[in-house]
Amino acid sequence: MRKTMDFTEGSISSQIIRFALPLFATSLIQQLYNTVDLLYVGNAVGKVGTAAVGASSLLTTCLVGFFGGVSVGMSVITAKAIGARDAEKFRRALQTALPLSALVGLIIMLAGIIGAPVFMRWIRTPEAAFEQSVLYLRIYFLSIIPLITYNMCSGIIRAMGNSRAPMIMQLIGGLTNVAADGVFILLFENDVAGVAWATMLTQTVSALLAVRWLMKGTEHGQLRLSESRLHGDVVREVVRLGVPAGLQTLVIALSNVFVQAKVNLLGVDATAAFATYLKVELPNYLPIVAFGQTIMTFTGQNIGAGRLDRIRKGVKVCMAIGICYVLISSTLLQVFGRQAFGLFDKNPKVIEYGLQMIRITFPFYFLYVILEVLADAVRGAGKTMPPMLIIMANICVLRTVLLFTLTSFMDGIKPIAITYPSAWLATVICITIYWLRGTWAKGADRISA
Repeated sequence: MRKTMDFTEGSISSQIIRFALPLFATSLIQQLYNTVDLLYVGNAVGKVGTAAVGASSLLTTCLVGFFGGVSVGMSVITAKAIGARDAEKFRRALQTALPLSALVGLIIMLAGIIGAPVFMRWIRTPEAAFEQSVLYLRIYFLSIIPLITYNMCSGIIRAMGNSRAPMIMQLIGGLTNVAADGVFILLFENDVAGVAWATMLTQTVSALLAVRWLMKGTEHGQLRLSESRLHGDVVREVVRLGVPAGLQTLVIALSNVFVQAKVNLLGVDATAAFATYLKVELPNYLPIVAFGQTIMTFTGQNIGAGRLDRIRKGVKVCMAIGICYVLISSTLLQVFGRQAFGLFDKNPKVIEYGLQMIRITFPFYFLYVILEVLADAVRGAGKTMPPMLIIMANICVLRTVLLFTLTSFMDGIKPIAITYPSAWLATVICITIYWLRGTWAKGADRISA
């Protein structure tokens, strides 16, 4: 639990695999207990409760994605400091994490509690689910401070080279969530509010575990609550690095609304197929995200140490491992696609829609590996604006233009599916050109000096 990994020395392939596996497990745990939330609501509360949670999901997904992106800033700062053996910079970042989380969390929490009804009206929540949606959101916003705190602290832990501890924290939080769902919904009969209270408890447990881990300390430093304070230079750097990554996640989530709207026009079967597709693709998607987070920490430590040669080699190794994995998993999912969709929905029309999507997207999923690895390597080097602009221009703008263009003269779900590999290819071309130009490496010698 307390071992850290020095990415500036040792076998690159071994380090990447050992670091990525717990990250993949962490994402899997999150997916599982989110599913448990829906199972509890659907079975114990009913369709109004499901609608209330579903109506709130866009905002909660955006918030989680945004703050997860912002925590990238803290992670990159600390990884650079560790690579450069800059104990003072690491200490200042550590001191800033908690007060910054509390300040930002308090502002967002108050705005969310006050503005919840406005947002629910804005997205035209059905009247039957309106009151419960507002109640759910207001309780959810109480968990914003622990949510941000966990993201900040776990980002620092990963930057040290430890991905196992956040995995264990998520596992404990997930088990807490499952138990709390049962207590609040079944025992206290709290309906939708029970799910929100369970989420708050889960986030608080995870945050406390992360803070406790940092307070015990490692060879890099120790968090002391008495020394916690805001350092202006660290705050500015977190904002500079983290906000672009957070905005990218936020805008992508919002652009998916257009895709969902086009799918919904095809009817209930297509809507169900698309929702199922997002579950079937997880064996591809989650490991790729884990590889991206791994190479970001790897690059951060090595950019701090001035090891540009090792970064380039690490990117190639990570990309090769990721592509090999995705080619195998994509092939298996295509061969057993009918069975995979059948696990979630037995309807033949739903399965057929789903098979059409994976036949178009899965053969090109290796492009997403290249996209994710290069983008996160650039972020790890402290350049978060270029990948944000490239990904937003292609994944958001280009994909949306293609979506409306292709669906105007093609019927069915195929034109919607085509927009995914098309946007991936365009993004890969742009991010590869940026990577090969070497702009990301500028200033590395100054960092390590």
